[in-house]
Order: sequence, then C-alpha cells, then structure tokens
Amino acid sequence: METYHSNMTRRWVLSLQRQGRLERQGNMFPEVEVYRYVTEQTFDAYLYQLVEGKQKFISQIMTSKSPVRSAEDVDEVALSFAEVKMLATGDERFKEKMDLDIQVSKLKVLKQSYLSEHYDLEDRVLQHYPQTIRKFEERIAAYEKDAALAEQHKPQGEEKFCPMTLKGVTYQEKADAGEMLLAVCKENPLSNPVEIGSYRGFRVEVFYDTINAHYCLNLCGAGRYKVELGTDALGNLTRIENMLSKIAPNLEIEKRQKSEVMEQLSNAKAELLKPFAYEDELKEKTDRLNALNIELNLDEKDTPVLDSEPEQTEGQPERKNTDRER
Repeated sequence: METYHSNMTRRWVLSLQRQGRLERQGNMFPEVEVYRYVTEQTFDAYLYQLVEGKQKFISQIMTSKSPVRSAEDVDEVALSFAEVKMLATGDERFKEKMDLDIQVSKLKVLKQSYLSEHYDLEDRVLQHYPQTIRKFEERIAAYEKDAALAEQHKPQGEEKFCPMTLKGVTYQEKADAGEMLLAVCKENPLSNPVEIGSYRGFRVEVFYDTINAHYCLNLCGAGRYKVELGTDALGNLTRIENMLSKIAPNLEIEKRQKSEVMEQLSNAKAELLKPFAYEDELKEKTDRLNALNIELNLDEKDTPVLDSEPEQTEGQPERKNTDRER
C-alpha cells in the first residue's frame, strides 16, 4: 500500500519517456502509432493532473508569460491515505478539490505578484520619486541662475567675444585671450582644478585629465560645466561659447523631465489605491476548499503514501540488563 502511489507514478512517467524515444530525431520509422488508455474514476486523473502541472511549470519558464517571479518543480508530490481513498471511491468532491487546489494556487501567485509590485511602488512613492524630483529642482535652480548670468554678459562686437580675465589680466582681444589660455594651462599640469580667472561672469578653472591626456576647463556658476580643451586657441574659445549656449536648452530639458517624474509619481499613487482584482474570488474559492477539506477529513495531517525507508532511531538501542539474580 505504501508504494502504490510512487510505483504508479514511475510506470506512468516511463510510458511518456518511451513515447519521447519514438519521436526522437534519427528514428528509422517515418510513422508510429501511440495508444493511450485512460480509465474513468481511477488514479489516471490524478496522474494527468501532475503532468498538467509540470507542463504549465515548463511553459512559464520557456515563454515568460506567467506573472510569477519564481517557480518550484512539482516532482515531490505525496498523497495521503484519505486522498487515495477518495480517488478509489470516485468521490466527485475530490475532483472539485483538485480543481480548487489549482485555481487557488494560481490566484495566490497572482496576489503575490500584486503585492510585490505594490511594495515596489510604495518604495518609489516614498523614496525614489521624491529624491529624483529634489535633484531636478536643484539642477533647475542652478540652470536658471546661470542662464541669467550668461544673458547679462553677452558677447559684443564683430568677434562676439567678451573680455576674459586670466591671472589678473583682462584680455579684450579674442586671439590674445586664446593664446594666454593655452599658456596658463601648461603652467598647471595637475589633475586638481585650479582657478585661473573668469569669463562672462563665470569663474574659470583648469585641470589636466590624466585618463584622456588633455586639458579641461570648468565654468563655475551656480553649477559647474566641463569643457574639453584642444590645441587651437580660437577653437577653445568657441568650445566655451558652445557650452554656455547649452545652459538655456538644458534648463528646459530638466523642467520637462521633472514634469514626467511628477506624472509618474501621481500615477504610482493612483495604482497604490487599487486593490487586488481577484481578492473576492480568492476568498470564495479558499473558503470552499477549506470546507471540502473538512468534509473529506483532509484538514488533519495524515501519513503520506511514499516509498520510504524506516527511520533510524537516533543513538544506540537500549541495552538490556544482563545482570541476573542469583
């Protein structure tokens, strides 16, 4: 009796393995016929249910269509004596119980997925989105100040150039300022930024990029803007102007991205208010399953029908007293 469930399962699985060998690539027979007999109200229904569970498990992994985040194999299945009795008698309630087991398991998986997403949304609403919005606000404030500063010191004249101050000397000519900037860079071969002057209201720092092997310049206002320098004196001034011209467009980009994050925050808050869509169905079927377990006397623990070796008792067996009365 104890080996009935296990042996039946093995024989049934072996029949499926034989069918797999028939369909294997390289078989010399072009056609084969497979007959499978199923007896009504027998153990076959339960075994087919096991294979159905295995197929769904494999489909979840291979197609990624299931909402589950993890799955377990279903090899370790044990029937209690009460369950085997219900199968043997053909009790329709047991078939209903098996169906409810599957349905309740699916609904629990859906609820677990819902709860996982719910907790993730809570973290985003409480931490991620507020922190992201604060960072956008800080950058927007800096861009607004620097855009106003650049607007106050627009380039003048035919060359579209503002005077540049380097090492305490103000250069009115574009070419002179460019040549002096190259000379000052060579005097500061360190990787730490060193302040050397100002341009259009921004403090100017230079440093040597040891990784890319070239000089760089920082325009420092409310924010800091990095400019990579080359060997062309006038070209470096053009690069500086290009960087300053990007401040106003970047301000608009930051504002737009902040609005998108705020919209995401609003949507996340709305999602948090939505309950689990199948909560009533889960409760109804769980209550019915519990009622069936009580009716079928399956609510109490029963000994599973498995192939198992008798458990070894811990320690040595009690030694009999060999002393005899004389």
